Amino acid sequence: MEKYEFIKELGAGSFGVANLCRDKKRGELVAIKFIERGPTIDENVEREIVNHRLLQHPNVIYFKEVFLTPTHLGLVMEYASGGELFEKIRNQRRPFTEDEARYLFRQLILGVQYIHSMDICHRDLKLDNILLDNGSKSPRLKICDFGYSKRVNPRELKQIARGRNFGSGFPKRRGYRDLKQKCNSVGSNSASQSKINNNFGFYKFHSKPNTNVGSATYTAPEVLRGGEYDGKMADVWSCAVTLYVMLVAAYPFDDSEDSENSGKTIKRIMSGDYKIPDHIHLSEGCQHLLSRMFIPDPSMRISIKKITTHSWFSNNLQSKQTEPTLELDNPNFSHQSVKEIRNIVIEARNQLAP
Repeated sequence: MEKYEFIKELGAGSFGVANLCRDKKRGELVAIKFIERGPTIDENVEREIVNHRLLQHPNVIYFKEVFLTPTHLGLVMEYASGGELFEKIRNQRRPFTEDEARYLFRQLILGVQYIHSMDICHRDLKLDNILLDNGSKSPRLKICDFGYSKRVNPRELKQIARGRNFGSGFPKRRGYRDLKQKCNSVGSNSASQSKINNNFGFYKFHSKPNTNVGSATYTAPEVLRGGEYDGKMADVWSCAVTLYVMLVAAYPFDDSEDSENSGKTIKRIMSGDYKIPDHIHLSEGCQHLLSRMFIPDPSMRISIKKITTHSWFSNNLQSKQTEPTLELDNPNFSHQSVKEIRNIVIEARNQLAP
C-alpha cells in the first residue's frame, strides 16, 4: 500500500472489503478491492480479473492493476463518484422520465455491446453492478463486477442457437441450484426475501440482490431452466430489467401484493409476464422495445445490435453517444499484461506464514 493512501471503506462482502484510496503520485481517487490470500483466490477470481483487464471502454469501469500485500490481493479500479444506479433510483424518490432513462440506457447498451464484441458475457448485470461517475456535466454510466463473466467462443454460441449440446462447460451461473429447484416447483411457498422499503409509493426493492432470489429478479428464463444458454442474450434480458426499473421504480416480475413470494416471481419470469402500472405512462416505442427484450424465448428476443437501431433508442440521439472515444494513451488503462496479472494471482494463492 505504499503507492496508495487509504481514505475510507466503500463496502464489504463475502469477497473481502473495498476501500476508497488515493494514488499518492497521481493524486487520483481509486477503488481497491481486497481479497484474502489463500484458497479464496480461485479460478473464478482469476477469471474476473483477466476478463476485466481485457476491457477498455468509457462505459466499463477501468481496471488498473493488481498488487500483493502480506495478507491480501488488491484489485485497483477506477472510482465512480456517483455510486450505484440502485441507490440513485432509490434516493430520487420517483421513476426516471423516458429521456432520463434513455440517456443511461444508451450507455448501458453501448457498454454491453463492447463487452460482447470482446466475446465476453457479463452474466450479472443489475443495478448494483452499474455505477455512475459524476466527474463531468452529465453522469457517465460504468459497468462493473465481472465475477460471473465468461469468455465464449462465437462458434459455440451459434451451435447453441441451433440446439447443440456442449455439456456442463458452457455458461452456467454459480449459485443457481436453489433457483432451479424453485423453478421446478413454482407456486409453492418460498422463503421470504430480504427487502427494503423505498418509502415513495412504489414496489419494494430487494436489499440483498446478491442472494439467489435477489439475483433471480434480473435473470433470464433460459438461465433458470438450467443447461446451456447464450450468455449474450441473457444479458439482453438483464438490460430490460434495468430499463424497466428506471422507468417504473419497481421490479417487473414482482407482485406488489405478494412481493415475498419468490415462486410467483420466478413463474412470471419464465412466462415473461410483466405489466406497466397504470400510473406510469410510457410511449408506444418504449413499450415496444421492452416487449421485444422481455421475450422468454432467447431465439426470438431482440439482440443488442437491433436495440441500437430501435426507434426509441435512437430518438433524440446525439452523435457523441453513438461512438465513445477510446483514448489509447488513457492513464486509466492497465500497464500490467495478462501474463503479469496471472503470475500475481497465482502467487496470491499462497498464504504467507504468520
